[in-house]
Amino acid sequence: MTKLYDHKDYNVPANRYGDDVEAVLIPEDALQARVQELADMVSEKYKDSEQDLMLVCVLKGAVFFLTDFARKLTIPCEMEFMAVSSYGNSTTSSGVVRILKDLDKEIEGRDVLVVEDIIDSGLTLSWLLKNLKGRGPKSLEVVTLLRKPEVQTAKIDLLDVGFDIPNEFVVGYGLDFAERYRDIPYVGTLHPNVYSELLGL
Repeated sequence: MTKLYDHKDYNVPANRYGDDVEAVLIPEDALQARVQELADMVSEKYKDSEQDLMLVCVLKGAVFFLTDFARKLTIPCEMEFMAVSSYGNSTTSSGVVRILKDLDKEIEGRDVLVVEDIIDSGLTLSWLLKNLKGRGPKSLEVVTLLRKPEVQTAKIDLLDVGFDIPNEFVVGYGLDFAERYRDIPYVGTLHPNVYSELLGL
């Protein structure tokens, strides 16, 4: 199991969002180093595959992770994208999922790797994996950059985890709040006053 990552000794770099980011949880260099490790592991695992590895990205949060991860692989790969909507309030998932954008290609007989940004409860991902498994892939695995073990309720077998993190509201490196902050190159926590009013906290 990945060691819980809770390092906030980094100064928050100046950015276009002013003082919205309270603390740096995972700095850019640590992110890139871990993404390289994950890519090396996956490259080794699938190096003898007869077909190119198919990476499946769930929009929008995992796009930054997917891009860096794919470029660090030493094996050929293809990329497919899905968009899903999970019914529930703005902070939790009910696990009831609607597909907004489906895959463009069939995955039957293919080695498929779901590239995920973060696992909270895991309910949406659990539903998605059941859906994809029903399409007959040769293999189906998941690699996630972040996981919140304190709140995960769905049991999901993972190929690997980048970082286990505390149950805090995080943004950056693809993660957003109200569609902002995805472009920050590190993972940070938001000042509570940024989201408390909107969420009624």
